[in-house]
Amino acid sequence: MRRRGTYLRWLFLSSALLVSAADRPNILLIVSEDNGPELGCYGEPTVQTPVLDRLAAQGVRFDRAYVPQAGCSQSRAAFLTGLYPHQNGQIGLATWKFRMYRADTPNMVRSLKQAGYRTGLIGKLHVNPESAFPFDFKAIRSANFNRKKIDDYARQAGSFIGAGDAPFFLSVNYPDAHRPFLAQVAGLPAQPLSAKEVKPLKYFGLDTPELRQQTADYYNCMQRLDQLVGELLTQLKRSGKADNTLVIYLGDHGADLLRGKRTSYEGGLRIPMIIRWPGKVKPAQVREELVSTIDLLPTVLEAAGVAAIKTLPGRSLLPLLRGEGARWRSYLFAEYHLHSAHNFYPQRSVCTRRFKLIQNLMPGVVNPGYDFTLDRFFAGLAKTIAMAPEAVRGAYEAMRRPPAFELYDLDADPYEFTNLAERPEQAAVLASLKRELADWRRQTGDPLLKPANLARLKAEIDACIEQGQASKGRLSLNYPEYFFD
Repeated sequence: MRRRGTYLRWLFLSSALLVSAADRPNILLIVSEDNGPELGCYGEPTVQTPVLDRLAAQGVRFDRAYVPQAGCSQSRAAFLTGLYPHQNGQIGLATWKFRMYRADTPNMVRSLKQAGYRTGLIGKLHVNPESAFPFDFKAIRSANFNRKKIDDYARQAGSFIGAGDAPFFLSVNYPDAHRPFLAQVAGLPAQPLSAKEVKPLKYFGLDTPELRQQTADYYNCMQRLDQLVGELLTQLKRSGKADNTLVIYLGDHGADLLRGKRTSYEGGLRIPMIIRWPGKVKPAQVREELVSTIDLLPTVLEAAGVAAIKTLPGRSLLPLLRGEGARWRSYLFAEYHLHSAHNFYPQRSVCTRRFKLIQNLMPGVVNPGYDFTLDRFFAGLAKTIAMAPEAVRGAYEAMRRPPAFELYDLDADPYEFTNLAERPEQAAVLASLKRELADWRRQTGDPLLKPANLARLKAEIDACIEQGQASKGRLSLNYPEYFFD
């Protein structure tokens, strides 16, 4: 079916190679689940992550890396297509029937395959339709949240890497650190952390024994992930192909804890991103520029010598990787729609190096995602919040019933506890960020600029909820047909 909208009218140049086959790097994309930058190399002293710390020392660590939406399917579709969720259509979970508008949307897998790359996927894809991504090889197709046979990830990767001489693109997707937070699996980590050894993440603003235990087990997932990545990189080294392999590691969004996943706060959008490319990338760099996972597709295509896909909103990271002083973006954008049908609450956001603005498209309405998170994962936390300091109480109330705009000074308030949107002294900053956000929404063809689209989508979501329970079977989604009519 034909779709309209200028954001889809791209010129996809042919995949003629711009460099010789011998110069094309292999590409290893490593993706972890539901974790922010809680790694040793990002300054978290409690978590032992020597493998990822070493990878950062050998390459580039991006200190201000973000995803376009803090949700699994939405984030993955974004870095594979180089488009924001509202541009590619994957605005919610694939398991809840959300999907891209078009199966022929240009993406990383198809572009590299057309350029002669062998393409492989280990772990889940979690984007609809799966047919849009023509992988040659697939293994461990499930999400594997119970962490069965976790040594299979490296073993399957080794088999694929060594299966041919053509350059390869391999995406390895680990289940850690998704819930359930399993303290130890197959002896990993060897010495799990306990609640008494950790403190809750600072952006919670709260401290209880339960939060310490959940934080400890989340950290244990991160330590296990590090060891599994080490096994994977060992397989790469044994293949003899490591010196010609561009390795990218990232988390798909922040932790599934308070004020993280399923939000537009830093705890949800900010991720670890590390890139190593021997001989091509200046090592031991820490870059402070605002970067997004929508920048990965332009980066990979340029590195592989494949012709660019025009009109992508991101840009290649190669100048930063080379250590060049490139002119970079001043504003970075993100969004939220929903995860499953339980938590529809659309938002748009923009940040600079210092300030962050969140626009809530249904202001004053209780955000169903608030109770979804607290009731599902935490016991008795409402009482703890009620006894917290005023700034923390206010932050949770703003999350429960958001105002039209939330403005935060990330230098003075990195954990976003104090909303400055009503402060007269910040009126100029607020007005400037509102303009930038509105311009971005227009330029990227945001379908929710039309109130009728927002109302219709909400009605479709509400129709699958009976007596407070959402049902996939009752969910019928037609937004790919009417968003751009």
